[in-house]
Amino acid sequence: MSFRAVCFGEIMLRLKNPGNERLFQSPLLEATFGGGEANVAVSLANFGMDAAFVTLLPDNDIASACLKELRSFGVDTRLVAKKDGRVGIYFLESGAVQRPSKVIYDRAYSSISLASPGDIDWDKCLEGVTWLHVTGITPAISRGAMELALEGVKAAKQKGVSVSLDLNFRKNLWKYGLTAREVMPEFTRLADVIIANEEDVQKTLGISAETAGSVDEGRIDTSAYRSIASQVLKEYPGVKTIAITLRESISANHNNWSACLYDGKEFILSRKYQITDIVDRVGGGDSFAAGLIYGLNTYAAKQDALEFAVAASCLKHTIPGDYNRVSAKEVESLMRGSGTGRVQR
Repeated sequence: MSFRAVCFGEIMLRLKNPGNERLFQSPLLEATFGGGEANVAVSLANFGMDAAFVTLLPDNDIASACLKELRSFGVDTRLVAKKDGRVGIYFLESGAVQRPSKVIYDRAYSSISLASPGDIDWDKCLEGVTWLHVTGITPAISRGAMELALEGVKAAKQKGVSVSLDLNFRKNLWKYGLTAREVMPEFTRLADVIIANEEDVQKTLGISAETAGSVDEGRIDTSAYRSIASQVLKEYPGVKTIAITLRESISANHNNWSACLYDGKEFILSRKYQITDIVDRVGGGDSFAAGLIYGLNTYAAKQDALEFAVAASCLKHTIPGDYNRVSAKEVESLMRGSGTGRVQR
């Protein structure tokens, strides 16, 4: 069976201040679209893979423009369902140096927040599909969105579809009565591949390592992540692979970026990239997730899969907007090369 991926979640209107201004410092906002799972679908399509995005959107011109943009990347949007509500919005204030970036959500009463089980025809959506990607963002939006996402994951497992889960903890979203620690373990038990950072694992699954270091101080003890990864696989035996991103934040503009992977047999560390003068780090984790999905389905060696994911995400930090607008060939060039940024002639 040829590879086909479905990514399920919310896509939003993204409103960002120009450059590094504060929000509303000038009466201008850059309007684009983005969202964790849609970002993954765009990356996979850019890598030449068959990728579909599934969500719920209202029947209006904003939603139409959003879907038109996704289709321009080659993402299949035919399975998107219509539902009353609105297109969610997020505001992004881009930080600089010691001033961090800031995200403000305005997604109450969005179509997907009003979702209920049965709103998506999962039998139809999963027909011919080999991979389903979901994140911890959708279950945080509302109880209905959580139940619909869980319905999809269960349907995928029944059909033998591989499931990747980016734990993606968003503290500002868990407002409807359930906590991430109450919800995400059930999703994790059904997943084949887990993608996370240390905070995601700690906040959603209650698993941590005392000596993991401090991300905010720009230092990470990579040896501690073997313990975190092995704990996850021990507690959730259905998980075949866990990948953990390792971001060392020197400042808003300067991060060290790498990752590790554990499959129960081998603990793998990637190359580390020093990313200075970051253009836009939003979507960096999503580009890593897409790179890992591509890598696991393309390369025989897990090391190569991890290196592709880290290189893809490194490149995303150089591109404005949510989407990672690079090809597999460009990622492999960085993955195999020096990363000096010399002009390609």
